[in-house]
Amino acid sequence: MKKARLETIDVIRGITIISMVLYHFCWDLKYLKGFEMSWYGTFGSYLWQQSICWSFILIAGFCMHFARSPIRNGAIVFLCGIIITLITEMFVPEAPVYFGVLTFLGSALIILGLIRLIINKLFNKKAEDNPDDRTFIVDPFWGCIVSILLFGITKSINFGMLNLLITKVTLPVSLYGIGAEGMNNSFLTYLGFMQDGFYSSDYFSLMPWIFLFIAGYFAYGVLEKHFEKGVFHINIKPLSWIGRHSLLIYMLHQPVLYGISMLIK
Repeated sequence: MKKARLETIDVIRGITIISMVLYHFCWDLKYLKGFEMSWYGTFGSYLWQQSICWSFILIAGFCMHFARSPIRNGAIVFLCGIIITLITEMFVPEAPVYFGVLTFLGSALIILGLIRLIINKLFNKKAEDNPDDRTFIVDPFWGCIVSILLFGITKSINFGMLNLLITKVTLPVSLYGIGAEGMNNSFLTYLGFMQDGFYSSDYFSLMPWIFLFIAGYFAYGVLEKHFEKGVFHINIKPLSWIGRHSLLIYMLHQPVLYGISMLIK
């Protein structure tokens, strides 16, 4: 059965896309054109960047319930991430994108899609005939809470730390390719153990971000009983259109911004 569209989610995603385009345009002006923008790079701009990331990833997890084939969709998004990497290597070698947000989102869709497929086959035989089935094996509320806690614990994993709320645990430096026994492996960077010397202008490793994605996935189950309310059906057409075409806009916005920034004296 086709699920009713929640126009408010499209609107929020559309607002986030506009925010992302503005943020990246500022990045181009500062780092490619050398504009003096002292505010960019402060804690305030970090919060701006994080608001974009969190919104995109939570919404992506939430909207996985609307995908007929999340594994196929994930493969498409992952391929788009590879294209972004190749383009930046060729045209912006000083700011390449490795393991960017599209690579992450594609991976998360594939991984969670496979997990859901296996769980449905093991515990919910009806799901074999209904690919849209969204039965939760665990309570969505607690699934969301645990996912957020795991996200908080692993938020600093890229820098060798786990945050256990009352204390921080330092992970072995060998995981990060440091020292004589370092395991300099790009797959570890992909997982979240950022290797010594690695640089990417857009880096989203599986950990910690997959836990935020899963939190968004469970948030659907928490909010589902309220979907008939008007707050979920606010349709601001220009914004909802942008939200529905977010992948295409993401793929095209940086070349357009780069061209505009090159024209600015």
